[in-house]
Amino acid sequence: MGKIITLIGVCACAFLCQVQAQEQKTEGYQFTELKRMPATDVKSQDRSSTCWAWSGLSFFESEIARLGKDTVSLSPMYIVWHTYNEKADRYVRLHGEMNFSPGGAHYDVQWGIDRYGIVPMDVYTGLNYGEKVHAHGELNSLLRAYADIIVKNPNRKITTAWKDGYQGILRAYLGELPQTFTYKGKEYTPLSFAQMLGLNMADYIQLTSFSHHPYYTSFAIEVPDNWLNGNTYNLPLDEFIAVLDKAVDKGFTFAWAADLSEKGFTNGIAVVPTFDTKEMKDAEITKWVSLPQEDRQRQFIQQPCSEKKITQEMRQQAFDNYQTTDDHGMHIVGKAKDQNGTPYFIVKNSWGKYNKYDGYLYASYPYVAYKTISVMIHKDALSKELKRKLGIE
Repeated sequence: MGKIITLIGVCACAFLCQVQAQEQKTEGYQFTELKRMPATDVKSQDRSSTCWAWSGLSFFESEIARLGKDTVSLSPMYIVWHTYNEKADRYVRLHGEMNFSPGGAHYDVQWGIDRYGIVPMDVYTGLNYGEKVHAHGELNSLLRAYADIIVKNPNRKITTAWKDGYQGILRAYLGELPQTFTYKGKEYTPLSFAQMLGLNMADYIQLTSFSHHPYYTSFAIEVPDNWLNGNTYNLPLDEFIAVLDKAVDKGFTFAWAADLSEKGFTNGIAVVPTFDTKEMKDAEITKWVSLPQEDRQRQFIQQPCSEKKITQEMRQQAFDNYQTTDDHGMHIVGKAKDQNGTPYFIVKNSWGKYNKYDGYLYASYPYVAYKTISVMIHKDALSKELKRKLGIE
């Protein structure tokens, strides 16, 4: 998760839809919303691989609204600063034997708020390097190169100055961290602000569904971006999807970590067609935007198509053979149905208002069942019986 690349694929589902269109009038996807919870405006992570921070904070922004507080846009770069700072410590202590990249997991946001609090986005934009939008290529390269030099230990003893130098890079690019700030006429620290918002990080859990660990236990998902080794509760697939479906009915949103490599992930739609398509790799949103309009239209899924029935075995196999990886973090805020009555989750993305749904997309239940790495959700979205079974208080 955390790659700015978007995998839009050539959607072979269009072929099936053309066949269907011979028998019925082509209408395209027609969605009717069934439930949508409040969410802040769609924002753009731009040229930073920090989707985990943007989607995780989008989730907490909706949580603030659900808890009855005035909504506020929170600062992803405040969390990014702290995670990169901690990542360097661990990287050096492990002699460089750890994933060191801008990617992360939703658990990082939970960890960051719990330990360091949070600030509004306009208090800390993280734009301290002459750019109007987030562009982290230079920053990421510098931080990694610096950490690698420390690990090489050229003095044969790590000096006391290395961390000050590393933090100096963070301050130069992202800015000095605010110690206090004023919000609506009152002064806060980042920790007191988080407390005022009513966010208790102990109330939030991670859920997943994989068969290589026992169900109803927790484990650290084996993906590179889970560098904090956050634990996730493991459920059977049918129960996992049922929990997500019922959570939306009860008014809960959730942060969604998923893989985008399926060809059915197009410009605003995420489905798993009933037939396989040829492999396409490393398609970027910039490449997609540059396509002529007629080419884009050919790549759209033109009509609702039949989808694969996802089994626990299919899901596990895709994870084990690297077909499902931690590509991207998003925020699920509701559900809808198409003209055939097929249900979809409504997903808020962090690529700006880039498509005809103004930055949102519709993910089918089979897609979520197949391509989810994990979700972050409030524990009260679970039934009392399931919480007891998982040992959640």
